[in-house]
Formats: sequence, structure tokens, C-alpha cells
Amino acid sequence: MDLLALGTGAIVGIAIAGVVVFLLLVALIWGIVSYNSFVKLDSQCDEAFSTMDVYLKKRYDLIPNIVNTVKGYAAHESEVLEKVVQARSNAQAAKTAAEKLDANVQLSGALRSLNMVAENYPDLKANTNFMNLQNQLSSIEGEIANSRKYYNAVVKTFNTKIRSIPANIVANMMKLEKKPYFEIDDEAERQNVKVEF
Repeated sequence: MDLLALGTGAIVGIAIAGVVVFLLLVALIWGIVSYNSFVKLDSQCDEAFSTMDVYLKKRYDLIPNIVNTVKGYAAHESEVLEKVVQARSNAQAAKTAAEKLDANVQLSGALRSLNMVAENYPDLKANTNFMNLQNQLSSIEGEIANSRKYYNAVVKTFNTKIRSIPANIVANMMKLEKKPYFEIDDEAERQNVKVEF
């Protein structure tokens, strides 16, 4: 086939069709890459939350031992102990990420109250079992803080990307929504639970 025999209009038409096909191919490749990056970021957010959830579960499992130890020394502080147990139950019952994050903020506050009660009992502070439990809790709180930082960093990347142009086009097609940060609203609760006795 001789291109000169086609004429100028046909050559321009073929060139335009080639450019359109090329642009569609580029758009398709970009869409696939964007989709895959959202899938990867979403999985990283889930993994980061799961890691944090593991440490939160460790804390949940440790709390009954601490409460039982404190009960022996501070029987008349039952209101504080009940709040800790209730906050733990609420945290374990939470289903969504946002519910879990909020419930754990409440649990941290209840643990802070428990620590304040324990400070009033010198015999309790001298109890080896209690001190061991407090050391474990302190270690777990550090792990929670580190996993919270990682989770929030991954969520920040995800939330930024779903709002950035042109990636937001793919995010809207995937019906992706912002993920919640692990935030603490109360200024007093912005600190880790202090377990110094």
C-alpha cells in the first residue's frame, strides 16, 4: 500500500487515530498502575492496623491480671476497676477501625485512672507481681505507640493519594474513602499511659 496514493486527509486521519490509540494506551496503563498502587496502600493500611491490633490485644489480655492484683489491695476502689474492665470490654467489642480507635482512647484514660489509684497504695507498688505486670504494660504501651505512628503514616499516604489529582479519579471509581487516624482528642490523653510506681 502506497501512503502517497491515500492522500493527505487519509494520512492525517491515520496519524490522529494513532495518537488517540497511543493516548488511550497510556491512560489504560496509568489506570492499572494507579489501581494497583491503591490496592497496595489499602493493604498496607490494613496490615498496619492489624499490627497495632495485635499489641492492643496484648494489652487487653494483660488488663485482667492488673485489675485482679489491684483488687486485693484497693477493694474500695471498685468504681475505677469497673471502668477499666468496661473500657476493655468496649475496646474488644469494637468492630470498625474507627470504633476500635475510639474505644482504645477510652481504655487508655481508664488505665491512667487505675495507675493513679495504685499510687495511693505503697504495698501494691512493692508487690513483685504487680511491678512485673506494670513493666509488661509499659512495654506494650511503647509497642502500641510505635505501631500507631506507622499506622498513621500509612493512612496519611493513603488519604493524600485518594485526594490528589489525577489519582482521585481512580480512587472515586474504586469508591475509596479516607481512613481514620489513630488520634486522641483529649490533651491529657495524648501521652502514653504512665506506669511509674
